Amino acid sequence: MASTDCMKPSDLPYREEGDEEEKLEKQNRISLEVKQFPFDTPSNEKQNVQTGKAAFCIFLKSEFCEENIEFWTACEDFKNHKSHKEMVSKANSIYEEFIKNEAPKEINLDFHTKNAIIQSLHEPTVTSFLAAQRKVYSLMENNSYPRFIHSDLYKELCDAARREGKAH
Repeated sequence: MASTDCMKPSDLPYREEGDEEEKLEKQNRISLEVKQFPFDTPSNEKQNVQTGKAAFCIFLKSEFCEENIEFWTACEDFKNHKSHKEMVSKANSIYEEFIKNEAPKEINLDFHTKNAIIQSLHEPTVTSFLAAQRKVYSLMENNSYPRFIHSDLYKELCDAARREGKAH
């Protein structure tokens, strides 16, 4: 994600709303577009969602698996396209970047999921990437996100949030 390429953890603004770490680990799903990070507050929700997503992206980049969040985000964007022409173009773009063998940001998918996507490229629908998106989401939820919650980056974010919370 281009917006996080040059960011360092110290570049991110923080807010604290209590210690949510245990709640986050127990939630059924991570959502990268709604309040789920401990520094999210309703008063500044959009900035905090962006901050949480940026922090998670920084972590994924450090783990060499940022293609997963980039794919997930591209699929969310794909769902917003309404015209057939736009959907075909975006579907092919996602395929070329993430799905095809030896794609620049190839994600790990089984043969059947890849094949279903290939079959849908000529007549894509909002669900064309749903199975692949769910697999990538599950991988992030069960693998990347728990590692993020236990990472030094996350601890640094929480510490910074606590410090800022005390300063106000």
